[in-house]
Parts: sequence; structure tokens; C-alpha cells
Amino acid sequence: MREDVELRDVTAENRQAVAGLALDPAQQDLVASNAESLDEARFDPDARPRAIYAGGRLVGFLMYDAGRPRAKSRAALIYRFMIDRRYQGEGYGRAALGKAIEEIRAIPNMRKISISYMPDNAIARRFYASFGFAEAGTDEDGEMIAELAL
Repeated sequence: MREDVELRDVTAENRQAVAGLALDPAQQDLVASNAESLDEARFDPDARPRAIYAGGRLVGFLMYDAGRPRAKSRAALIYRFMIDRRYQGEGYGRAALGKAIEEIRAIPNMRKISISYMPDNAIARRFYASFGFAEAGTDEDGEMIAELAL
């Protein structure tokens, strides 16, 4: 990976392109579609949809909730994260998650970040653990919740 990775707002100009990003067919059941996520964000004032760019090229999408702005202790939840199938394995996911953690860490009163994945997804488990996320148990949908203390 040679290009700089950055997180940008999802806007009217890039919304269709973000919605058009695709996972490998074997991964499609692991995360909601970007179109669904963007529709959800329209009605959720706490959702922060972010387009992932590398060298000016759109390569992925993530979305998180950073909690209520006036809370004395806040926790963020990254609940959508994907890299387009054409760009997987090139380090963009690692760079994007690092940028997301930096962005979330800069939010006042933030104390932790949570992320979820299927318990049998060993690749996700190792990936998130490499950033310091520790498994905290499963949620009501059977997904593993991992947390990063800030």
C-alpha cells in the first residue's frame, strides 16, 4: 500500500459510489450492504458514515456511533466496516481502522471503542486483536463484541 488512506464524509457526490462498493461473494453475509447502511444513517443522528479513500480512490466504507455529545463518558461502536473486494489484502483495512481509531480517540470523553464480528471469523479476531481489541462476549445476535479501552 503506497497511497495515503483517509476517511472522508459521505456526501451527495460520493454516495452512489460508496453504495456501489462490493464484498467478495463469500463475505456478503458478514455485513449489511452499504446502501442499507447509508439509508440507516439518514435517520440516525448518531451515525457517522465515512468513506475510505486511498490516493484519492474510494476503497471502502465504515460507519460508527460515537455516543451522545454531552455525555461525561462516551463509548463508540464501529458497526459497519468493509473494503471493496478489488482492494482487499493491500493494507487499506488496517490503515482505515487506524484512522478511525485516531478520529474516535479525538472525540471528547471517549473511553472505549467496540466492534463486532462473527465468533468463527478467525481473520477478524486476529485483525482486531492486533489493534488491542479484547473480546468481551457475544451480543443478543450471537456476534462477538470486542472492545478497545482508550
